[in-house]
Amino acid sequence: MGTKDDRIGIRIASEMKAALLTIAKKEGRSLAQICELLLKGGALEYEREGPEYLRRILSRSKEKHR
Repeated sequence: MGTKDDRIGIRIASEMKAALLTIAKKEGRSLAQICELLLKGGALEYEREGPEYLRRILSRSKEKHR
């Protein structure tokens, strides 16, 4: 992945933003840096595991909301 030359915009729950800001503060990084690191990590895991990675995350999310 090369230079940062593009943007994305997403809407997230306020609780998620608060959690990300907490992580950023603990790590001494910006919100944007934390989001980028987590996205990179997710992309790498998807490359390793394929669709099973998303299925695992989605099943955790469904269990959490029951």
